[in-house]
Amino acid sequence: MTTKQEVKSPGGDVAGAETAQWPLRFVQHSFGAHCFDTIGCRILYSGFTHGVDSIDVVSPPLSSYRGTREQILSAGHIARRNFPEPARVIWRSKDGTSHEADVDIGEIFKDRLVLHNVPREEVLGDVGDPAIILEVNDRTINVYMRAFVSTRSLQVPGNKYSGFRNDLVLAWTKTY
Repeated sequence: MTTKQEVKSPGGDVAGAETAQWPLRFVQHSFGAHCFDTIGCRILYSGFTHGVDSIDVVSPPLSSYRGTREQILSAGHIARRNFPEPARVIWRSKDGTSHEADVDIGEIFKDRLVLHNVPREEVLGDVGDPAIILEVNDRTINVYMRAFVSTRSLQVPGNKYSGFRNDLVLAWTKTY
């Protein structure tokens, strides 16, 4: 069963993306932020602070976690309207150099396209609000999108629960 939150934006758009429109677009999103191989990493977005509580806390490298980047990166703050102010990122890279950056999520996704790896003819049903994930990894900031897209065929043959894709798609990157 597919459910979709019907929330109208000031312009009259409905939240979520439907297969009736192509390419798929969105008017709200979930957001998550992760820090790896950094010191004192903090990200402020849509009124929430993500990251560590102290400027001296060291975030371990991604390789120290169990699982792959694809498995680890997620978004927990749901239903963020498109788009609040840019994300403010303050951190030190592992060599101790201080960095500050404003990452304009609205500019990165100015066309409001849902990034995914599913051909149009394979999409089945509605596509919900995507997740936007900001990753700080030493000196590099990556912004990804992840969208749950139901598919007409199973992605793992014989697994009846694999009729979807939920790929992590890189949208933007910058090294400081």
